[in-house]
Amino acid sequence: MQSYTIGQAARLLGVSPDTARRWADAGRMTTHRDESGRRLIDGRDLAAFSVELARAGGGEEDVSHTSVRNAFPGIVTAIKLGDVAAQVEIQAGPHRLVSLLTREAVEELGLEVGMEATARVKSTNVHIDRV
Repeated sequence: MQSYTIGQAARLLGVSPDTARRWADAGRMTTHRDESGRRLIDGRDLAAFSVELARAGGGEEDVSHTSVRNAFPGIVTAIKLGDVAAQVEIQAGPHRLVSLLTREAVEELGLEVGMEATARVKSTNVHIDRV
């Protein structure tokens, strides 16, 4: 059976390694030690814990669930709506980011000028996450 280190388990659960260690120390996750002394979590135990955590709504509150890692938190400075497409500008510190997305996406996110948002850049695409 596959086992996971605390760091691997944390990454799979979407939390910090410190949080995973605290859960293990508190007995929320069952661990065992390998021959070199590392704490490991059996795959089946980790799978069961991840399901329990999801059902309980656990995990860190403000964690964004996305595969995009280059995040630019900022403020929406302009929105130009067309019939189908939209343009959203975000000022993230010294950086001005512009994203072209659908009008429907802007409306679903409830984006408005002056609100916080995060521009996430992956390759040549800019994704907008509402804060």
